[in-house]
Amino acid sequence: MSIKPAHVREMFGSIATRYDLANHVLSCGIDFYWRARAAKIVGGWHPHTIADLATGTGDLALAMQKKLPHAELTGVDFLPEMLELARRKGVRRVVLADAMKLPFDDASFDCVTIAFGLRNLENCSAALTEMWRVLNAKGHLLVLEFSLPKTPILRAAYRFYLHRCLPLIGSFLTQKKRAYDYLGDSIEEFPSGNAMCELMRGTGYVSPSFEPLTGGIVTIYTATKR
Repeated sequence: MSIKPAHVREMFGSIATRYDLANHVLSCGIDFYWRARAAKIVGGWHPHTIADLATGTGDLALAMQKKLPHAELTGVDFLPEMLELARRKGVRRVVLADAMKLPFDDASFDCVTIAFGLRNLENCSAALTEMWRVLNAKGHLLVLEFSLPKTPILRAAYRFYLHRCLPLIGSFLTQKKRAYDYLGDSIEEFPSGNAMCELMRGTGYVSPSFEPLTGGIVTIYTATKR
């Protein structure tokens, strides 16, 4: 699924004030665990500089700030509405920018993260290449993204929830059903598992790996620049 940046701005900008509530309700609160797990992995790398792309309202950035209080973390998003909320919640440094065209020098960061945002970028390969550019020679990438469970029964149940229940609940919480119709469709079409690892290899990363969480509803992907 290809979606234009203007449409992403329109959809997510319109639900910014209800974004956190919708995320927590629709995931039954499990999203806190997903981000905590991602932050723990990043903590094991001991990075000094981190860029959290598509940071949104800053939930992953805040989890990493708590885990790595002395790291220099920059939350990046192209929606000012989201960044203002992230700032209010305590993200120390935010930058308004497009993840496809980052305003940073080559090799600026020890770690780049992106949670539930890679699907929303116009060109996934180009985005991964831009992340590679701003990573230093020993830098790490972490992608936290939705995926589909492999177990047939769980996969069928999750698809029913994704396409029948989630849009209705999301619409009730935010009054914007379109954003949640898009969510289900984008998850279906997004490369996952080995396909994502191959995409990472194709854009220059080494040692890509993936860790499914909650039965494969989401997956954490990690890789290094060299």
